[in-house]
Order: sequence, then C-alpha cells, then structure tokens
Amino acid sequence: MTPRLFSRREDLDDAVRSADRFARYGELRAIVAAGGDGTLIDVINRHPHVPICPFPLGTENLVARWLRIPRCGTTVARIIAKGQRQKFDRAKLNEQYFLIMASVGLDASIVHAVHARRQGGHVRHLSYVLPVLKALVNNRPPTLRIYVDDASIPVEGEWAVIANLPAYALQLPIVPTACGTDGWLDLRMFRIRNRLDWFRHLLAILSGDHERSPEVVRLRGRRFRIESESPVAVQADGDPYGMTPGLLEIEPLSVELLVPSPEHGT
Repeated sequence: MTPRLFSRREDLDDAVRSADRFARYGELRAIVAAGGDGTLIDVINRHPHVPICPFPLGTENLVARWLRIPRCGTTVARIIAKGQRQKFDRAKLNEQYFLIMASVGLDASIVHAVHARRQGGHVRHLSYVLPVLKALVNNRPPTLRIYVDDASIPVEGEWAVIANLPAYALQLPIVPTACGTDGWLDLRMFRIRNRLDWFRHLLAILSGDHERSPEVVRLRGRRFRIESESPVAVQADGDPYGMTPGLLEIEPLSVELLVPSPEHGT
C-alpha cells in the first residue's frame, strides 16, 4: 500500500477510517504516530488493535527514546520495512489507555496548567517554568488513598506515580523497576507535608535514594483504585486525564509496536 500522511491530530479520524479499510484487505502494515508521547497514545486510544510505529517529533518522546528510535525519517522507514514487532503491556485509566505512566498530584496539576495555556503547536520545556513555580508556591496537596488490587486498607500519600515503563520527563528515574512486558504496574507514593519535602524527594530521586526511603511506598499491582477527599489532578503520558477518583488497570501484552531490529539497531 502507498503510505499516507496525516499531519495534524485532527486528521486522526481519517487515519482510523483508512486503517480499518486497509486492514480488511490485509494491506495495513502500521500507523506511524508522528509526534510526541501524546500523539502516540492518542493513536492507541483511537485504534488500539493496529501496529504502531512511533516517529519522535514531540517534546520528550519518552517511548521512542526508550525504544531507541531516533528523530530520523529514514530510520523509521527502515523499521517499518523490516517489520519487527513487539507486544507491550497497556494500562487503562478509567476509559483511556496509556503506555508510560500516570501520576496524581503536583506534576499532574502542572500538566493540566500547561495544556490549559496551550495555544497550538508543540509544548516546549520552557512552557513548564511558570506553571511549576506557581504550583510549588500554591500547592496544598490533599492526601491520596490508593487501594492496590484486593487490599481493603489503602496506602496514603500526597504524590503518586504509577508506571508501566521506567520513563519520566527529564529522564528522572522515579520508577526504575517498571517493565512494559511483565503484566504489572509499579507504584511510588510520596509523603509531602511541605514545600521542602518536594525538594528532598527530588534530590533523592536524582540519586536513587528514594528507592530506600521510608517515606516512599513501593508496591506492584494490576489494579489501583485512587481516591481523595477533594478532586486531585491526574495525568498520563504527559497529557491531562481528568481528576480523582480514578481506576487504573493493566492489560498485559495488548498493544503492538514496531521496534528496531536488535541485530541491526534498525
């Protein structure tokens, strides 16, 4: 089949219809998600059963970086031509999928603020500076309660990251144990009593000491029910995903991505 280019996110409905048509005739090789992590997960949410190849043109490109796919059209074309596929776990937050991680609390409120100010085009790293400063000054995080799997007693904290992949913005190693093919989600729950705690936790994350801190809960599970006394912002893969309460569940090996061939690197 002849490749078709859909240059805007508004064109994805056309891409879905085309994918359905080509898939019926066995002619569909993949959809190329040309953009950032938000574009990739948007394609997955719109057409979850089609093989997808990330083409990293966004701000962070965490999935593409993790898969070692460069910002190079020639390389992406070679990946598609070779057709090396791999299945990964996919997580669902309420009714929307994500691949990398979801978080609840300060960073999610920053994501909400950045997207509320967005006027089109790419979100750049500088776009986060003012929302980060405002959040640190104004944030008074309510306590979150997360019930893991069938637990009747929740774990509590003020900031939670639930990861499917070991990737986060600015390459912060918040959940280094996460694995996208093991059928589990990995939780890190942080206690935040004041602004100083944010900086202490950040320094601990940079050094890896948070993995041994008694103020950080480390758990694995397949189902996470999140509650709070007042609504708290939620984000997934760098996009706003509403407010609490929420339900996260893992769907093992349910999404297929085109990846570089291990023997050739492409």
